[in-house]
Amino acid sequence: MPAPLIVVNFKAYGEVCGPRGLELALSCQAVSEDTGVHVIPCPQMVDLARVCARLSIPVWAQRVDGVGPGGHTGHTTAAALAGAGAAGTLLNHSECRMRAFDIDAALSSCRAEGITTCVCSNNVPVSRAMAALGPDYVAVEPPELIGGDISVTTADPSIVSETVDAVRATNPSVGVLCGAGVKDGKDVSAALELGAQGVLLASGVVKARDPAAVLRDMASTL
Repeated sequence: MPAPLIVVNFKAYGEVCGPRGLELALSCQAVSEDTGVHVIPCPQMVDLARVCARLSIPVWAQRVDGVGPGGHTGHTTAAALAGAGAAGTLLNHSECRMRAFDIDAALSSCRAEGITTCVCSNNVPVSRAMAALGPDYVAVEPPELIGGDISVTTADPSIVSETVDAVRATNPSVGVLCGAGVKDGKDVSAALELGAQGVLLASGVVKARDPAAVLRDMASTL
């Protein structure tokens, strides 16, 4: 998917429970269609199929398990994501960590189903290791900045540029996103200047008084 990407993780915030989750997803689609910037919603799992059915832009899941179809109560397979209409998925978010073995298994399952993958990491060495597994994207997010008021591009821009260098050296076909504290167009522009293909964000949009306006501000700078 060509840059830039704005990936919006809905998490499990109360602001997007029930109908409000679909409303935010539709706002993502409206901004994407109006600006030409790829805005990708990641709704809560209970809303995934409903959101996919209503949207014409790519929708990503928040996670997938490294198991195949079978007796895995409570797990979500890549085949289930594909059946729901999802185009991609996050993996290994700092709030939902996975073992390397399970990440590798999940990536294999997603490739078989044509599901785009974005593996989250917390620093440069982990980003390098994740790139070696061959996802479509690695998203670096320092955990201490997630949900905060200071963007990673301001607090620690070197982690973005060094992650870009490390990932390119390991597997040039893997794209890099960055996240943590991203809240406006200035943060998104800074991420691209540092070499990232886009951003992964959550509270800056989901908890905003006017999420669509925030997304338009971000897209307008690109």
